[in-house]
Amino acid sequence: MSAWWRSLLATAILACTQGAVAAPYVPSSDAIVLEQLPEKGDPSLARLKRMRVALMANPRELAIAAPVARRALEAARELGDPRFLGEAQAALAPWWAAEDVPADALLLRATVKQSQHDFNGSLADLSRLVAARPDLAQARLTRATVLGVVGRHAEALADCAALAARVPVLVAAACAAAPASLSGHAASAYDALVGALDAPGGDAGVREWALTLAAELAARRGDPASAERHYRGAFALDPRDAYLKAAYADFLLDRDRAREVPPLLASDTKNDALLLRLALAEQRLPDRREAFAVHRADLAARFDAARRRGDTLHLREEARFRLTIERDAVSALALARANWAVQREPADLRILIDAARAVRDAGALRVAADWIAANRLEDVTLVAAPGGAR
Repeated sequence: MSAWWRSLLATAILACTQGAVAAPYVPSSDAIVLEQLPEKGDPSLARLKRMRVALMANPRELAIAAPVARRALEAARELGDPRFLGEAQAALAPWWAAEDVPADALLLRATVKQSQHDFNGSLADLSRLVAARPDLAQARLTRATVLGVVGRHAEALADCAALAARVPVLVAAACAAAPASLSGHAASAYDALVGALDAPGGDAGVREWALTLAAELAARRGDPASAERHYRGAFALDPRDAYLKAAYADFLLDRDRAREVPPLLASDTKNDALLLRLALAEQRLPDRREAFAVHRADLAARFDAARRRGDTLHLREEARFRLTIERDAVSALALARANWAVQREPADLRILIDAARAVRDAGALRVAADWIAANRLEDVTLVAAPGGAR
C-alpha cells in the first residue's frame, strides 16, 4: 500500500472502532490515482498477474498454482509487500488446510507460514516433508533457516550437515554459517563462508544471499571494512533486495553514516521495514526534519493499522519505532518481549536489550544475558564481555 492509503485505512479503522460514521471517499473523477500498482512498472509482476488469471480457471491445478505461489513469495521478499504473501496463500487454498498434501504444495505452504511468522506451523510442515522425502534438499534448507530464526541452532546445524553432500559448496557453507556464527563459532563460520565465496561462478541469487550473510557476520565480529566489501558485492548482484537494503541501512546507522541512508531508501517508502530505517536516519539529519515528520506519522498509522487487524509481522520494527522515534520505552519493551517469544535473531535480542536498558528492567536484561551466555554469542553490538550484555 502507498503511504497515503495506509494512513487512510488506519483512520477508517479507528473511526469504526470508536463508533464514528464517516462517508467513504469517492474520487471526483476517473483520472484520480488512488495507488500505483507494482505490476505496472515490473514485467515479472505483470507476468504474475497473467498467471493468476490462468489459476482462476484451474484453481486446483498444482502445476499452475505452484508457480503463482512461488513468484508471489519472491515478490514479497523483493518488495517487502505483505499483500503478496496473501496471494501466495490464496494460490495454495486447496491445499492450505489439507492433511494429504503433495510435496511441492507442502514446501510452499511451509514457506508462506515462515514468512507470516507462523514458525511452529512451518516447522511442522517441514518436518513432515523431511520425514517423507529425506532427499529433498530444499526442505532441509528451509527448516534450517526457520530453526535458526527461532534460536534452535544445534538443530539447524544438523539439517545443514545432512544436506551438505547434496547441494553446492556455497549453499552448504551459507546454511551452516548462520547458526554456527550464533553459537560460539563465529570465526570458523565466517572463514568457511568466505572460502566458499572465493570460488568463482555459481548462482547469482545464492551468491547475493551468501555475501549478505558474510557482511552481517563481519559486522558482528567487529570488522566493518570486510562487511562493507561484502555488502557492495551483494548490491552488485541485486540492488533491489529489500532484506539487503535493510541490513546495510542498519550497518550505516550503527556507524553514524545516516546521511547515506536516504539515497539508499528514498524509493522504498512502501516497505514498512525500510521506511523505518529511512525515518531513523532522517531523525538524525536536521535538514530532513520535514520529511522525518511525514514518515514518523506514516509509520505510526501503519503500526496502528497492523495492530487493529491482528498483524504481528513487524513487532521488532514497531519496538524500534516506539523506543527510538517515539521515546516510549515501556511500550517498546512490551513489544520487544512479545517479539522475543516468537523469534530470536541478533536483531531481536538487540531491541530487547536496548528497551530493557531504557527502563532498567533487570529481568529482561537477565534473559538477554542468559541467552548470550548459553549460546556463546559473539557480537560486538551486544556483548561487552564473554557471556554478558552491555
